[in-house]
Amino acid sequence: MASFKEKIFRKEDPSVYDTKDAHLVRSLRVRDFLALGIGTIVSTSIFTLPGVVAAQHAGPAVALSFLVAAIVAGLVAFAYAEMSAAMPFAGSAYSWINVIFGEFFGWVAGWALLAEYFIAVAFVGSGLSANFRGLIAPLGITFPKTLSNAFGVDGGVIDIVAAIAIILVALLLSRGVTSAARVENVLVVLKVLAVIVFLIVGATAIKASNYVPFIPKYHETSAGAFGGWQGIYAGVSEIFLAYIGFDSIAANSAEAKNPQKTMPRGILGSLVVAVVLFVGVALVLVGMFKYSDYANNAEPVGWALRQSGHAVVASVVQAIAVVGMFTALIGMTLAGSRLIYSFGRDGLLPKWLGKLDDKKRPNHALTLLTVIAVVIGSVFPFAFLAQLISAGTLIAFMFVSLGVYGLRRREGKDIQNPSFKMPFYPVLPALGFIGSLMVFWGLGNDAKIYAGIWFIVGVIIYFAYGSRHSYLNKNKKEGK
Repeated sequence: MASFKEKIFRKEDPSVYDTKDAHLVRSLRVRDFLALGIGTIVSTSIFTLPGVVAAQHAGPAVALSFLVAAIVAGLVAFAYAEMSAAMPFAGSAYSWINVIFGEFFGWVAGWALLAEYFIAVAFVGSGLSANFRGLIAPLGITFPKTLSNAFGVDGGVIDIVAAIAIILVALLLSRGVTSAARVENVLVVLKVLAVIVFLIVGATAIKASNYVPFIPKYHETSAGAFGGWQGIYAGVSEIFLAYIGFDSIAANSAEAKNPQKTMPRGILGSLVVAVVLFVGVALVLVGMFKYSDYANNAEPVGWALRQSGHAVVASVVQAIAVVGMFTALIGMTLAGSRLIYSFGRDGLLPKWLGKLDDKKRPNHALTLLTVIAVVIGSVFPFAFLAQLISAGTLIAFMFVSLGVYGLRRREGKDIQNPSFKMPFYPVLPALGFIGSLMVFWGLGNDAKIYAGIWFIVGVIIYFAYGSRHSYLNKNKKEGK
C-alpha cells in the first residue's frame, strides 16, 4: 500500500494527458485566443476600477498601480506561455503542476483556480446585470427587488438578469468552441472600439490641474492606505483581478491549433493590449475630473462622459460595455468548464464530469459550472464575490512560476521542448513568484481568510474522495 508521501508526490505522465485530451477538437487560432484573452481581461473592471482605485487609494497615480500590476502579471504570463506551449493540456495550472510537482499540488493549484472561475462567472454576471438595469432605467423599465438582488439583500430572491446571462452563455458554449469564438471575436472588437471612443472623446475634457499632485501625500483612511507608494501598492492588490484573465486562455490550450505558436502569442498579446487600454482609461479618467469625484461611483466612465456634456456617447459606450461583458462570461465559463472536465478526466471529481458528448464537447462539466455559478450569483452579493477572485488565482500563479524550474529539467526528455521559453531564466520565474506573493500579501484580511477556508475544504475533498478515486493512484496500484 502506498505511503502518504508517495500519494502526495505522485506525478502524472504527460503522455497520458496527450492521449486523454486528443479527443478534444483543436480549432482555436491566435486571433481566437487574442479575442478570448482581451475579452476576459478587458471586462467589467476597465469601466469601474480606474475610478474606484483612484478615489480610494492612488489618486492620479492609479495609472502606476495598473502598470505595476501589469508587470507582475506579465512575469507570470511568460511562465504561462512556456508551460502552455510545452504542455498544451486542458486544465492549465492544474494539469501542469500535476506533471511537475505531483497530483496533490496540482489539485491545490486547480482548486484555487476553481474558486476564481465559479466566483468570476457569478461576479461578471452580477456586474452585467447591474449595468443592464442601469441602462434601461431611464426608459422607465425596472425590475422588482425580488428579481434584482441576491438572496436576502434588500428584499432580493434572485438576480434574474445575471442568471439568464450565465445560462445564455452556457447554451452558446454547449454548441462548441468554434461558434463561441465567432461571437467572442465580434464582441471584443465592439468593446475595444467603445474604449477607444471614450479615450478620444474623454481626452477633449482633460484638465492638467487634475493631475497635480500626481502622487498625493500618504495618509490612512477608512478604506486603507491613500497616496504615496503605500497607496499605489494598495491599488495594485485591488486592481490585479483585472489582469487574471490570461489564465482562461491557457485552460483551453488542448483546443488550440499549433499550440507552440498560438499559446504564447495569445497569452502575451492579449496582456499587452489590455495594459495599453487600462493605463489609457486610467489617465484620461483622472484627467477629466478630480479623482475624489469618483468616490463610491459604480460607473465612473459613463458618469465622466455625461458630466462633460457627452450624454449620447456615454449611453453608447455603456450599452456596448454591457454587451461586451458577455465576452468575459464566455472566457471564464469556457476555462472553468475545461478545468472541471480535467478533474473528472483524472478521477479527482466524479468521472462523468470528464466525459465528452457525441461531438467531443465537455458539456457535463459545463452544466455543473453553470448551475453553481447561477446559485452563487443568486445567493451572494456583488461585493462579497470580489473577495476570493484574486486570492485563488494568485496561489495558482505562484505554483506556475516555481513550476518553470521543474519544467526546464524535463524539456526535451519526457516533455516536448517548446519553441517559446521564458526569458532571463532563472531570474524571471523567481520574480514572478515574489511579485505574486507580494500582491497576495496586499489583499484584505477577508480575502485571505476566505482563501484559507477554501483551501481546507479542497484538502478535505482530495483526501476523502479525490485520492481514493484518482486514476493516477489506481494505475500505480495496478503497476501500470
